[in-house]
Amino acid sequence: MADAPPRAGWSNLRDLSSYQWFVFAVATTAWMADCMDQQLFNLARKTAIVDLTGGDPTAKIVTDFASWSTSIFLVGWAVGGLIFGTFGDRLGRVRTLTYTILLYSIFTGLSALSVSVWDFCGYRFLTGLGVGGVFAAAVALLAETMPANARPYTLGLMQASSTVGNCTAAGIFILLGLMELHGYLDAIKPLSAWRLMFLVGIVPAGLVIFIQKRLEEPLSWRQARDAAATGVGRKLGSYADLFSDPVTRKHALLGLVMSFAGVVGLWGVGFFSIDLQQGIFRPLFAAEAEAAGLTGEARARFVQGQGIIWAGITSFMLNVGGFFGMTGFSWLTQRIGRKPAFVAAFVAAGLSVANLFLFMKTRFDILWMTPLMGFSLLAVFGGYAIYLPELFPTRLRSTGTSFCYNVGRFVAASGPVALGLLTNVVFAKEKGYAEPLRYAGLAMCSIFFLGLAVLPFLPETKGRPLPE
Repeated sequence: MADAPPRAGWSNLRDLSSYQWFVFAVATTAWMADCMDQQLFNLARKTAIVDLTGGDPTAKIVTDFASWSTSIFLVGWAVGGLIFGTFGDRLGRVRTLTYTILLYSIFTGLSALSVSVWDFCGYRFLTGLGVGGVFAAAVALLAETMPANARPYTLGLMQASSTVGNCTAAGIFILLGLMELHGYLDAIKPLSAWRLMFLVGIVPAGLVIFIQKRLEEPLSWRQARDAAATGVGRKLGSYADLFSDPVTRKHALLGLVMSFAGVVGLWGVGFFSIDLQQGIFRPLFAAEAEAAGLTGEARARFVQGQGIIWAGITSFMLNVGGFFGMTGFSWLTQRIGRKPAFVAAFVAAGLSVANLFLFMKTRFDILWMTPLMGFSLLAVFGGYAIYLPELFPTRLRSTGTSFCYNVGRFVAASGPVALGLLTNVVFAKEKGYAEPLRYAGLAMCSIFFLGLAVLPFLPETKGRPLPE
């Protein structure tokens, strides 16, 4: 009897066993919840800082701390990536996933108790530690558990689940904006909308129960651990080993640069589209309030509520586009290869970001420009989930993946600060720029050329097994 023909595309997911589906569900949920916590911060950042600094949204201190708090969060993310990346190889994927989920959940919740911008930034750093460890542990766990033919699709879907977490955060923000608009939050003052958002971030801690109950370490990791323990195999999770081998050193450094380009593009530019939107439309909301005859507290509530609602819509649309971008990358990379797919994604990211920052003017623009930018920007991150684990052997997979994906955030933390300097100094209003953030965002688009520059020096891994 002839062998059955190989499956095509997404039909490869039919080969997953019930346990593999369980692993996929847990890893995906962990990353989705992690990204929800990240997005809660992106959405509530400016509102929180305005509240903690005295209530003037136009003050320079608000712009400065919006940038600094993001950079501090990214530094925490990078430190967590360094620490928990090695933990993922030494202690195991499952245990590391448990610790990091608890860390980011607890400190996201504690952010709601902030009384100044300083402790707010401190909580964001500690949250970042947990966030930095989740990705590598979840990706390594999934990559080593899935059959080879289904691996790119499950990893792509796991990364795409981040948009579900982000959309959940956006939905919560929109709901709280509507409650603010209609005065429903007055009864619980001083517990404001942004504090409620951070309290929601505690919820993912409940996922630990399911992780502890049934999840097992992958067979390949257990074999590597046993070999290292008996002296047959090499040490697990060693940065010395990562950089002593010329192949893994090259992959780590070039993968770091490639990841850095995407991280700066998203965190240093893309996510600030929410701030751009709020700056563009705040005068419009004020005019609408005036036309409706609103004054005093009612006027302030209307402007605040509309700002929250449309910030949520902006985030939601960005992530709807991102979901299709990341799943699309999974499909494209299986057809044309990892590197050509990255070329297409980086070019599209630069063009779409420039389009939004230069030409967004109306509410309708939010509905088509933002998902287009999200599709292109987040497609790159779908590629990281698929490609980075394919660059490193089992004993260094979590360490190498985390190094590339997270350590670049030390440098990428300069992205929001650079955007702030471009906005407040280079393209300042005093120099004749009516909307400085537009030109600052356009200038930052050059970062995507860095990702393109390193691709020729990295290997094509399409169709190859994971290195052991």
